[in-house]
Amino acid sequence: MGKARLLVVEDDIDISTMLKIYFSGLGYDVDTAMRGSDALEKTRQVLPHLIVLDIMLPDIDGYEVCRTLRTNTRTSHIPVIFLTQKDERSDRLQGLELGADDYITKPFDIEELKLRVQGAIRRSERESLTDPRSGLPAGRLIEEQLRRIIREQGWAYMDIRIDSFEPFKDVYGFVAGDDVLRFTGMLIGEVLDDLGTSTDFIGHAGGDNFVIISQEGAADTIRERLKARFAEDVKTHYNFMDRQQGFIFAPGKDGGQEQAPLMTLSIGVVSPSKQGFADIREITELAAEARRQDSGGNA
Repeated sequence: MGKARLLVVEDDIDISTMLKIYFSGLGYDVDTAMRGSDALEKTRQVLPHLIVLDIMLPDIDGYEVCRTLRTNTRTSHIPVIFLTQKDERSDRLQGLELGADDYITKPFDIEELKLRVQGAIRRSERESLTDPRSGLPAGRLIEEQLRRIIREQGWAYMDIRIDSFEPFKDVYGFVAGDDVLRFTGMLIGEVLDDLGTSTDFIGHAGGDNFVIISQEGAADTIRERLKARFAEDVKTHYNFMDRQQGFIFAPGKDGGQEQAPLMTLSIGVVSPSKQGFADIREITELAAEARRQDSGGNA
């Protein structure tokens, strides 16, 4: 997996800087925010794998930040560790009631905080809550969303796959491949910010496969915007020569080299107004078939 992303929300610049230096030295990708509103904006732009959140902030407090994260479908899964000077039982309970994963008081032992961060991220991945590369909701959380929507109307489920991802990874390596997965997750978020709602769901089903649950009326527009944006923006992941010629030479099955096109997205869309679903498996199977048709039957 790539570096785990931490967001440290702390208005004490000395503590914030110390945590950034310490966790960066452990191999984490660390961003910081001094205000609650900045933390929510940064989380919307790039999903962190975990948030270390101070309660006492200059604008909105950490409780309100956590409450907002937990009520937004796209951020409700992110582990949160509260960091505070308060040590009252009622304060700890309030944080845990809001869905915080852990709670540590200042002054704190940095080694203890490290172990709590590592443990929360491991639990999230072990329980199939998030994909370790994108930080997006994974298996179990996707299933929970499917079980929710099958009883509702007005939604659209989108099965998304990156075509020609494997040849790209064969040529450019797995680190570049992980970069493409993170880029794809961020791009989906940007498009939904423009065309969707805060209740839309983005999941990473594994490998090169992503899912969206959005409103049926917006699905076609989201699909076309995603395909167009991806086809253009993904070119930055190729070198100049490959971009110019519009393909790469990748290892073939016979040991030689064969042409592989640049990556694109294939997207299948299903909705309850057009199909009937007996269970969640039918939703995913029909969406996968629609996605295969979108890619010409090749994925």
